[in-house]
Amino acid sequence: MHPILTTPSKTRVLIVDDSASVRQSLKAIFESDPEIEVIGTAADPFVAVERIKQQVPDVITLDVEMPRMDGLTFLGRIMSQHPIPVVICSTLTGEGSETALAAIEKGAVEVIAKPKLGTREFFEESRIRICDAVKSAARARVGRRGRRPAPEVRPKLSADAVLRKPGSGAMIETTDKVIAVGASTGGTEALRDFLEAMPLDAPGIVIVQHMPEEFTARFAKRLDGLCRISVKEAADGDSVIRGQALIAPGNRHLLLKRSGARYFVELRDGPLVSRHRPSVDVLFRSAARWGGRNVVGVIMTGMGDDGAKGMAEMKEAGAFNIAQDEASCVVFGMPAEAIKRGAVDLVLPLDAIAHEVVCRCR
Repeated sequence: MHPILTTPSKTRVLIVDDSASVRQSLKAIFESDPEIEVIGTAADPFVAVERIKQQVPDVITLDVEMPRMDGLTFLGRIMSQHPIPVVICSTLTGEGSETALAAIEKGAVEVIAKPKLGTREFFEESRIRICDAVKSAARARVGRRGRRPAPEVRPKLSADAVLRKPGSGAMIETTDKVIAVGASTGGTEALRDFLEAMPLDAPGIVIVQHMPEEFTARFAKRLDGLCRISVKEAADGDSVIRGQALIAPGNRHLLLKRSGARYFVELRDGPLVSRHRPSVDVLFRSAARWGGRNVVGVIMTGMGDDGAKGMAEMKEAGAFNIAQDEASCVVFGMPAEAIKRGAVDLVLPLDAIAHEVVCRCR
């Protein structure tokens, strides 16, 4: 008998948006990816309900500002009645960012910016981000749904595209500790739990969370109001100081640097690295170069392998690395890849990471 060959199932998407042009743009973007199938579109939640009755999607992309029923109300009903991974598709300016944050708290797993016209390179980057967000959401833990196997990792640029790998003599010694954190899908809520547990005198923290431009400032402001430490969107040249966390701005790479006794951050543009900008690999490589053994690295929930190579480089430089465990991850992708590379010293549930990090920094 010949073995039966099975083709991996496509991620089935339902697009819900009151704008016909946005529905058309998203449909074209998704149809350009062989791993995604658009099973329907809907101009409002009432139409969406009828579509779901006909065929249940793996993922819903959802606008948050719609007539008849707003996206947040619809999201709440989905999560309480039939949990389906939801990706919020928003303008991410002003009230849009606030509503998107509220949607994350209600159970949405990703936020993407609505597609806009631009250069061919801009459109291609937008297409990659939007498609990756949907495929990532399909593998997220939502309600009691089981997870699908992770897709094959596609070719991508490494941190070499932004920062050359240091030689053996590049590490600089210092006495100050720095915490370097990388996260993606599910990371907004994981970071909130992590940062809320940090004491006032926590070592300086630098963070890359995959999220769109315009969203990071609102996200940082929201965390700043919840945490004992201060939290802000990083600006070029910001010092890394005790009691403060700096979050990479959407669409900018964040690097840790050092001048004398002072750590600071540098923002760069550059290409997508590991299919992301900001990229965890870029942050972790810079932490290996300028922080070395004075860095505690943390890799959290997220799909793909961004951060795995960089974390291995941090370990080679003497850093102590922690990965979030599978049970507490929304998507056990990035931590799993770092563990496979032998880059992780300790695997912990989310609620134990902050305490361990503080202890390691003393």
